Amino acid sequence: MYLSTIPRPRALGWKGLSGNVFALGAVSLVTDVSSEMVTAVLPLYLVVGLQLSPAAYGVIDGLHTGATTLLRLVGGYLADRTDRRKAVAALGYGMSAVAKLGLLPAGTSTAALGAVITLDRAGKGLRTAPRDALITLSTPAGDLGRAFGAHRAMDGVGAFLGPLVALAVLAATGGSFDSVFVTSACVAALGVLVLVLFVRDHRSALPARPVRVSAVGGLWRDAGVRRVVLAATLLGLATVGDGFVYLLLQEREGLAIGWFPLLAVGTSLVYLLLAAPLGALADRVGRLPVVLGGYAALAAVYLLVAGPLGGWSLVVVVVALYGVFYAATDGVLMALAGPLLPERLRTTGIAVIQSGQALGYLGSSVLFGLAWQAWGPGAATRLAAAGAVLALVATFALVRGRS
Repeated sequence: MYLSTIPRPRALGWKGLSGNVFALGAVSLVTDVSSEMVTAVLPLYLVVGLQLSPAAYGVIDGLHTGATTLLRLVGGYLADRTDRRKAVAALGYGMSAVAKLGLLPAGTSTAALGAVITLDRAGKGLRTAPRDALITLSTPAGDLGRAFGAHRAMDGVGAFLGPLVALAVLAATGGSFDSVFVTSACVAALGVLVLVLFVRDHRSALPARPVRVSAVGGLWRDAGVRRVVLAATLLGLATVGDGFVYLLLQEREGLAIGWFPLLAVGTSLVYLLLAAPLGALADRVGRLPVVLGGYAALAAVYLLVAGPLGGWSLVVVVVALYGVFYAATDGVLMALAGPLLPERLRTTGIAVIQSGQALGYLGSSVLFGLAWQAWGPGAATRLAAAGAVLALVATFALVRGRS
């Protein structure tokens, strides 16, 4: 679908967006509080606490996102085949809530922790495509940037609050991580309840026909879809992950362990402040320029971390640019892809695109960890910056003319 064929939004304000968008945003807000309570300190715990090498951490970090690729596809296909996107999303949210309780018996066992993290990410893999498909199906095409911006802003509020809630629980319980895990599980269960009570499913207006695997394969024959999937995969390869960036800052600046969770808080604050405005901007000027601007900010992050700037000025600028990257890319990429996909296969198509991005992320995390261990953090980060620039140029060549 070309830029000229996409209806323009009525206004830059948020009035008129579907209540379903805000209900889904509330679910994501609550769920992200739960998730970020755990993940904010996970990189430091694994590398400093369990003494994992950068290469080993890269494998775990990549699996954290990339290993759920198959379940993303399963969730997308199942949601389209049954035409019950809400039910599939609820299953995914429920799996993640149960996984939080699994952290209690896992202890310091890396194998057990890996299994629990995989279950949590499996839940995310199942729920993400049905959730994003519900947003696209509840919103006119010309307002998708605003809709995803509003949703991601609410998601960012949860990501901002999660580490703060974890720190408050640790302070109140004398440093009990078990208390953090139990609280996280309770908050996740609340997110499932909000989904069940307030989110409306979107049933297809087309005649009820089972979605066949051959029809899913037909998505790949569409040149526009192929180009977006390839671009998403390349962009995933350009993203080494939050944990590595924060570990680089912590190692370079010698930050105290107590400051580490606040790096994620700062990124989330910038994200939640900018996600909605950048989503609206994407509807006005085109989604591709906003996405490319976000990845330019990511390349700048890598160059700064490997450059001469130091001290708190480096920390503040990197955290701010990292928030800009997420605000400009997370929902806007899905808003760009949504109109290219037929309604009956919307969830599956989004899952295919997200799976390509997740596979790219898996590869980048493993390769970055190996490069760090072999050549040091400086060389690895400069290579990551070069990769981000190449992915940005390739994405422009692949997707220009579509927005």
